[in-house]
Amino acid sequence: MRSRALHPGAWWAWALALAVAASRTTNPLLLGLIIAVAGFVVANRRTDAPWALAFRLYVYVGALIVASRVLFRILIGGDDGGHVLFTLPRVPLAAGLSLFGPASAEELLGGFYDGLRLATMVVCVGAANALANPKRLLKAVPGALYEVGTAVTVALTVAPQLVESVQRVRRARRLRAGRSRGLRAVKGIVVPVLADAMDRSLRLAAAMDSRGYGRRAYLGTRLRALIAACVLAGLVGVCVGVYGVLDGTSSWLGVPLLAAGLTVAVVGFVLGGRRVRRTAYRPDPWRWPETLVVAAGVGACALLFVTARIDPDRLFPSLSPLRWPEVSWAHVLSLLVAVLPAFVAPRVSEVVR
Repeated sequence: MRSRALHPGAWWAWALALAVAASRTTNPLLLGLIIAVAGFVVANRRTDAPWALAFRLYVYVGALIVASRVLFRILIGGDDGGHVLFTLPRVPLAAGLSLFGPASAEELLGGFYDGLRLATMVVCVGAANALANPKRLLKAVPGALYEVGTAVTVALTVAPQLVESVQRVRRARRLRAGRSRGLRAVKGIVVPVLADAMDRSLRLAAAMDSRGYGRRAYLGTRLRALIAACVLAGLVGVCVGVYGVLDGTSSWLGVPLLAAGLTVAVVGFVLGGRRVRRTAYRPDPWRWPETLVVAAGVGACALLFVTARIDPDRLFPSLSPLRWPEVSWAHVLSLLVAVLPAFVAPRVSEVVR
């Protein structure tokens, strides 16, 4: 029996659950574990498709985020009475503000922790982009979000296509004995990559036009207004509900508002699906491997939330007084559940493309 590619929605649900788990801690050891889990799954289950080559680019973006947050802490300076590592000449500005000055270990570590948390979330999104086929994901988008989903899909393929274009241009330059380093090499790569991106955009626009993109079924004015109101109100409710769940300070702002927002949004999706007449060729089935992948990501996130009540102090390392980050085995085991897709998802060599 031939294997099949996993549903792209399962990979995105798994990766987003990991990103939510990363947002609940600033412990660099746990964040490093999340990055390691995402990288291990990507290394074992990605294909050789163009979108699978962009994971390294997301890692570089994450490293840039961490460096920029630390440099920003150095730029604004700070004199909180902590352990001063070095002092730069202060540059006074207007309204009592100044740049540079003493840089303490507490300030730099605070910037590093915040930057690493954001970088981990970016790496999780990169893992989803490397594992899921964005074009197949478009087939699973509800009819009400078909056009928005198409725009998002095109945006998600920008980074993988740029990576593929750069590799192809560099390969061609090596075959022609061109310069592979230096400023001239950069100029010789950027122009062909931009030209290739323009050609891809024109081909995509022509393909979308030939397939009737943007054609809608007729709907009355009131029904269109009702659909727009349901979708907008539902998405706002979901956003506020997710904030309430993550914040945890209000009982009614979290789960109840999230459930209400999801209900209203589903109603809008069902009604809005009537205005788009489209069919899906060979739709992706949802079977037990997809369920296990989603359960692994959501389970790891849920277990981290539960164990956070048992030992919350180790999720956020102390900066005052300054202490070495510590981890709890409960938190580690909770996050290790997310590595399950590396074993239950179909192997790359078994996937029929």
